[in-house]
Amino acid sequence: MCGIAGIVHVHGARVPEGILRAMTDAVQHRGPDGEGTWSEDGVGFGHRRLAIVDLSDAGHQPMRSTDGQLVVTYNGEIYNWRELRRELERKGARFRSQSDTEVILEAYRAWGARCVERFNGMFAFALYDRRTRRLLLARDRFGQKPLYYRWDGRTLLFGSEIKSLLRHPAVRVAVDPAALGEYFTFQNVFSDATLFAGIKLLPRARTLTLTMGDPASFAERQWWDYQFTDERGVAEEEYVEELDRLFRQAIRRQVQADVEVGTYLSGGIDSGAVTCLTAAQFRDVKSFTAGFDLSSASGLELGFDERARAEQLSAAYRTEHYQVVLKAGDMERVLPDLVWHLEDLRVGQSYPNYYVARLASRFVKVVLAGTGGDEIFAGYPWRYYRAVRNANPGEYIDKYLAYWQRLVPEHVRGRFFRPEVQAGVDATPPEQAFRNVLRRRSFLAMTPDDYVNHSLYFELSTFLHGLLVVEDKLSMAHGLETRVPFLDNDLVDFALRVPVRHKLRHVDRLVRLNENDLGAKAERYFNETGDGKLILRKTLARYVPQGYATAKKQGFSAPDASWFRGPSINYIRQLLSTRTAGVYDFIEPEAVRTILDEHEQGRTNHRLAIWSLLCFETWLRRFRDGQSAVAAAAA
Repeated sequence: MCGIAGIVHVHGARVPEGILRAMTDAVQHRGPDGEGTWSEDGVGFGHRRLAIVDLSDAGHQPMRSTDGQLVVTYNGEIYNWRELRRELERKGARFRSQSDTEVILEAYRAWGARCVERFNGMFAFALYDRRTRRLLLARDRFGQKPLYYRWDGRTLLFGSEIKSLLRHPAVRVAVDPAALGEYFTFQNVFSDATLFAGIKLLPRARTLTLTMGDPASFAERQWWDYQFTDERGVAEEEYVEELDRLFRQAIRRQVQADVEVGTYLSGGIDSGAVTCLTAAQFRDVKSFTAGFDLSSASGLELGFDERARAEQLSAAYRTEHYQVVLKAGDMERVLPDLVWHLEDLRVGQSYPNYYVARLASRFVKVVLAGTGGDEIFAGYPWRYYRAVRNANPGEYIDKYLAYWQRLVPEHVRGRFFRPEVQAGVDATPPEQAFRNVLRRRSFLAMTPDDYVNHSLYFELSTFLHGLLVVEDKLSMAHGLETRVPFLDNDLVDFALRVPVRHKLRHVDRLVRLNENDLGAKAERYFNETGDGKLILRKTLARYVPQGYATAKKQGFSAPDASWFRGPSINYIRQLLSTRTAGVYDFIEPEAVRTILDEHEQGRTNHRLAIWSLLCFETWLRRFRDGQSAVAAAAA
């Protein structure tokens, strides 16, 4: 786990060493254990190292192959690197280190750009072949490791984080209206755009290639995608046995490290599954939980603190357990630093993740997380209600699109954005980004199960991807590597084969639930339909205390609906109610006032919209208004 950066002048202009080092230093928090740069004939690579595997100098990057012809700068972990190494050695490869980085070099030599199809792990890397003068950028299947780039037809800049690219003097901060429209519609960005105009995020499971001297050779290729297959004639017990085997195998793969490994333990079944299977196979596991002060919470938020359940599981498996308790003021304290590390604003309230990552980083360098369990095993049943009955695929897409407009629906967008911004949003409307995701799907069959799988595909491609980007940024802010056993290749391939009936209990009874509605409607739904992830629950029941595997779904969330109308309201008003607030360059003041007033008066729960407004205002202050400081740091 590291930070990478690079400059490529396609026509061979010299790479300025000072700028390359500035881009590399911008992500030093990702790699406090070492640094390095390499440049030649218009290509420059930078690297910051977080030493996890092969702690010796032999793992130093950028790394060159034994013959000196290949150079790589790499961020991530290849969990099957030992198996690949043995296969490559049989082909005649020779190795100088015990690192997965060197395996990437030799895998490229053996299989070319398609080597990525052999990797089971999380990765983002840049590799330069000096013989062919060809550059390869690559990102893993699921998008666990981010890779941003800017291409103007002459110069390619890339990095693990956008702040590296901002250190280049050619880059100026401007807001991309298309990305802004997506963010304030979906609380996410479904396209490859970012809030920074001209800077893109290489999509998951993509490679980017460029041959020096030939700008027209710039090309992206998708090398993998989710493919659902509904197996027939397999007994449920067989699925339970196979999931048990694959999950334990995924844990064994991902605890491989030359440093200590811990686990997150939120109290939910996904992190609980990771923790109990890790502790069942390895001794002296450290676990980490964030809890919440509920003295000012109300309604369903009174159940948001899962410390008691986490402690129950910790006691059962004798983990060395640590916890942090968050209060309303903790969001206010951390928001500027949080947004600085996030850069690429996505998904909902994430400051609890920042705090629990900081806690874990004090004890371990690697932590296993439960991210992905909901998306591959259907953990959000209330989202799939639209998949049950649809007259045709177009109706399904329209209804699902309406559901995912979490913040500002299409019909009120004209009253939300300022006219000049609205024109930019309309030029590339958010709905287009949504539909582009589902265009990759075949809608030949239209059974309820097929529609559920369409929904799972969409969420794996978008919502999960956003969670992974946030998870990476907030853990690496503290020099902590997060690994996700649920996203082991073999485990995901298995989950894609499991029929919907083994994931959801009552497909025909799924009902609509607004995620902002935290009242009796949500409680009634849970009591009637169960929580999904049936096959995972039945497997987990073998390991956890009675009742744990059948517990109701509970997201990892602070009681923000209460805090935003109580202890934090003065902070929110201070940030968003001043005439000089940057958000009013883009958003109508009356729209913001309405959101704040309705929430404070208890008329509508706008916790998601308020969080996004706070983040965008802070983003403008840290990046747009502070870009002179960024430029000075690069000088």
